[in-house]
Amino acid sequence: MKLGESTIGTKKLCELCQKPAHLQCPNCRVTFYCDAAHQQADWNSIHEKVCELLISVRTPAPFYCFQADRDFHHIQTLKKLEHITELSHAAAKSWVSAGKYSEAIPAAQLSLRCAIDIYGPDVVELVPAYLLLAEASIGLGSLSQAESCLSQAEWMVMKNPGCSRTVLHLLHRTLGRLYSATGDYSSALLHFANDVYYASEEFGLDSVVTAGGYFLMANVFMKQEKTDIANSLYSEVASTWHAHLSKLMESYSQKEHEGAQYFDVAHCAEVNRMLSVMLEAQQQDVNTHPAYSTTLAHSLGQRALLSHSLAMLWFLCNDHKKALDFGRKAAEFSQQCEHNSLAESIQSLIQQAETHLNPEQTPIIHH
Repeated sequence: MKLGESTIGTKKLCELCQKPAHLQCPNCRVTFYCDAAHQQADWNSIHEKVCELLISVRTPAPFYCFQADRDFHHIQTLKKLEHITELSHAAAKSWVSAGKYSEAIPAAQLSLRCAIDIYGPDVVELVPAYLLLAEASIGLGSLSQAESCLSQAEWMVMKNPGCSRTVLHLLHRTLGRLYSATGDYSSALLHFANDVYYASEEFGLDSVVTAGGYFLMANVFMKQEKTDIANSLYSEVASTWHAHLSKLMESYSQKEHEGAQYFDVAHCAEVNRMLSVMLEAQQQDVNTHPAYSTTLAHSLGQRALLSHSLAMLWFLCNDHKKALDFGRKAAEFSQQCEHNSLAESIQSLIQQAETHLNPEQTPIIHH
C-alpha cells in the first residue's frame, strides 16, 4: 500500500484518526478526512504546505515497461517523501516550540508516516517523529499516548545500539518530561542527567543544548521545593545563554551574518519562556529571603544578566521595543550591583535599540 492510500477494503481513512473518511481534500484529492474539523486541523498544521507535494507520492505509479524507468520513478518518489518528511518534521517542531501542541500532532503524524514509507518500520530513523509526537502529547496532557510513543522509540533505540548521541539525548529529555509530568521526579532527574551526558558529549558542556537539560533538571528540583539546587542550576543555564547571546550580538555588530535569522518565531518564544522562568525564580527567591543581603546581591546580578539576555534575544528577533524595555530593566538591576561588569554592554544595547526605533535621532548616551 502506498503512502496515503489508506483503505479498509475500499474505504478511505482519515488522515488524522484513521477512521473511515467521508471528505476529500478538493485540491490534492489524495487526502481524506472523517469530518471538517479534522480537515481544518490538518490544513492549519501542515497540509497547506504539502498539499500539492502529496499528489505525486500518493498517486499510483504509472506502468513502465523498462526496469530503469521503474527505478528512476522510485528514486524520485523517495526524494519527494524525504522533502515532505523534512517539512512536516520542521513544522511539528516549530509548533511544539511555540507551545501549540494540538497543531503539532498532524505534522508529526505525517512526518512519521513518510519516514515509515522511506525506511520501513522499527528503525531508528523513526525515533525523532515519535519523540515529537510524545512531546506534543505531554503538552496536551495525553500521557498514555506519550508513553506509547516513547515505548516505540525506546524499542527502536535498543535494536540499534549504534545510534547517535543526539538521538539518545532527545530520547532521555522526552522521557524526563514524561516522568516529570507524572510526578515521578526521581526517574525524571535520572533521564535529564542522561540527557545532559549525551548532549555534552555531542555539543559540549557550554552548549545551550546541554543547558536545556540542566534547565529541565532545575524545574524538577523547584517542584521538589529544593530551591537552592534549582537556583544554582538556573545560574549555570543563565550564564551559558548570556554568553551565547553575547557572541551572536558580537557577530551582528561586526556584520558577520548580515541578514541572518538568528531565531525563528517559535525558537524565540521557547528561549523567552526559559529566560523568563529563571528571572521569575530570582524574584521569588528574594521575596522568600528578603533579609539576606548576600541573596539580594546575587539576585540583582542574576536579574541584570537575565534581563540583558532577554534584551539581546528580542534585539536579535528584531523586536527593538522589547529589547529596549528589557535593556532598561537590566540597567536598573546592574546599577544596584556592587560589581557592575555588565553596564557597558547593556548601555551599548540600549543605544542600538534606540537607534533602530528612532533611526533619524542621535542615540541618547546614558550615564
